Amino acid sequence: MEVSESIKFYGHPLIQATHKTTFEITKDETLSKRGTCIVGVKANKACKDLNDEIKIALRSFNAIVKIELIVNNEVFKTFAFGNPLLTLEDDRDIVVRKSDYVCKRTLAIKCKAAAKDIPRSIINKLKDSSKEGLMIITVKYN
Repeated sequence: MEVSESIKFYGHPLIQATHKTTFEITKDETLSKRGTCIVGVKANKACKDLNDEIKIALRSFNAIVKIELIVNNEVFKTFAFGNPLLTLEDDRDIVVRKSDYVCKRTLAIKCKAAAKDIPRSIINKLKDSSKEGLMIITVKYN
C-alpha cells in the first residue's frame, strides 16, 4: 500500500542546510545560525499534525519513505525508512535522519541524504523568505 501527505513551508535568509546527518522543516517563523539542518520555516504541519493513515504507515515494519522537496518546480528526492518506534508527537518540527535515532521530532530514519546533500540551487532559493516549498512524503508499506 502507499499513502502520501504534503507539507508547505517557506524559506528564510538564515537557511544554510549544511548539517551532515539530518534535515528539518519547522513551524517556527525564525531560525538562528545554529539551525544548520533547517531547510524551511513556517511549515503548515509538524509530526503531530500528520494524518493518522500516514502515521500508521510510517510505523510499519519495512516502511519505505520517499521524501520530495519541491521549490519553484525544482525537485530533490531522497529515501528513508519508517520505524515502529516513531511517536510522531512533536508539534513544531519534522526531522529526517541518516541515523536510526528516534525521538518525537523524527519522521524517518536511515535516510540517504542530509541537509548538506540538497542541491545548492534549491537551498539558494530557500534563502528567500518569500519562496514557498513543498515536502511530499510518500510511504510504501505492507
